[in-house]
Amino acid sequence: MKNIQLIGSLLVIAGSFLPLVHVPVIGNWNYWKLDHSLAIICWILGVCALFGVVNNRFKMGQILGFLLILLFIFTLAAIKMQSLNYFSFLPFASWRETFAGVVKLKWGWIIEFLGAFLLLIKKNTTKI
Repeated sequence: MKNIQLIGSLLVIAGSFLPLVHVPVIGNWNYWKLDHSLAIICWILGVCALFGVVNNRFKMGQILGFLLILLFIFTLAAIKMQSLNYFSFLPFASWRETFAGVVKLKWGWIIEFLGAFLLLIKKNTTKI
C-alpha cells in the first residue's frame, strides 16, 4: 500500500516534466511551459502527497490524489479553451475548431493520471 502510493506520488512529480501537449511548429510542452502557476500547484500537491505517504498519512495521500485529478481535468479543459482562443483571429468558427484540433495531447498525461489514481488506492483493512 505504502509503496504503491509512493510510486504514485513520484509518477505525478516526474510526469509533470514529460511532454503533455504538442503544438505544431513550437514543439512539445510540459507542465511548466503550459502554465507556471499550474505547474507549481501540481508540484506542491505531489510533494505534499509524498510527505503524507512517507509519514503514513494515507488519507492525506488520497485527498491529494483526488485534488490532483481535479487539477488535471481543469488543465485539460484550459488547454482546450486556450487553443480555441489562440486561433480566434480566424473568421469562421469551423476554421478555429480545425486549427485548435491540431494541438494534440501527448503521452505524459497517462503518467500523470496513473500516478494520481495510484494515490487513491485504499488499504484493505479486513482480516481473516
